[in-house]
Amino acid sequence: MKNIGIYIHVPFCATKCPYCDFYSRPPLKGSDMLKRYTESIVKYLSVYSDNYGERPVDTVYFGGGTPSLLGADNLCEILSACKKFFKVTEDAEITVEANPCSVNFEFFRTIKEGGFNRLSMGLQSANDDELEFLGRKHSSEEAAEAVKSAQKAGFDNISLDLMMGLPNQTEDKLRHSIEFCASLGVQHISSYILKIEENTVFGRKGIESLDDDETGDLYLFMVNELAKHGYNQYEISNFCKAGFMAGHNTKYWHCEEYIGIGPSAHSFIDGRRFYYDRNLDKFINGTEPVQDGEGGEPEEKIMLALRLTEGITPESFGENVFNRLKARGGKLPENLINISDEKICLTPEGFLVSNSVILFLLDN
Repeated sequence: MKNIGIYIHVPFCATKCPYCDFYSRPPLKGSDMLKRYTESIVKYLSVYSDNYGERPVDTVYFGGGTPSLLGADNLCEILSACKKFFKVTEDAEITVEANPCSVNFEFFRTIKEGGFNRLSMGLQSANDDELEFLGRKHSSEEAAEAVKSAQKAGFDNISLDLMMGLPNQTEDKLRHSIEFCASLGVQHISSYILKIEENTVFGRKGIESLDDDETGDLYLFMVNELAKHGYNQYEISNFCKAGFMAGHNTKYWHCEEYIGIGPSAHSFIDGRRFYYDRNLDKFINGTEPVQDGEGGEPEEKIMLALRLTEGITPESFGENVFNRLKARGGKLPENLINISDEKICLTPEGFLVSNSVILFLLDN
């Protein structure tokens, strides 16, 4: 019986960051919304356990939004329900996302005692002018204190998010953010290129990110700079110290099964994909998920595998598929793809144009 993951979406944010297109809304002051939401998640877990409760669960991920706004007690209640209704393995990776300005030592101590063992914190930058531009409510100093508080509470698997491709961003500023993360001794870094979405504040204001050439140069600089500090790339946007790959997100890229609960959360299980509408009220009132077709087709598995530096191997996809991709890949420029008898994977330059490269490999 194959392991599965559980994703819990917590759609609450104190304020909406101007670049963010994820589904979130502020909790109503003076209401019992957070408690009601917690109770709803527990009910959904109970329902899913009827069909999947016997499947081992080796990753649980609380994303958002800002899951830390739910509060330590509510988070621990949901995790306790996961363990009640599912067979969560003893060594399961259990992650919660948090913003540096919404946490303290007591929060970290409570969730650590409640079973959480991994943190993902939204730093975005260690430069205070960039933090202000991004609408973040914390300073770099506050972020450092949050990481140190988490470490004091016993967390030894911490990831920090960085944003790159910001207007006027330089190598020096990006280097400072990377050195800041390394100096704190975190185990994992996720770095995302700023993308301006139309329905965000940045989109409505006409904010523009760096052009493709400038962004590409910064990306390649970042890959090399992170490697200098021991953060090796294992996915387009993810880097880690040895032994600290993000288990839950790796499930997505391996096309493994998971259950997603919460408004806008997606699931892939029993060969089908489905998701919940981006509507909190409908979710709390017991809406049914929207069916999104089948999943796990060979083309999809190839596309996801090529996001990873481990790439594609004859063992994982079979000699026939591997050799066809190998022949096709041989027509690409060498700086975009690495090809050997053991595996096919994209280079950092290839990751920058991954959509085009993957479409070329899959053609015919």
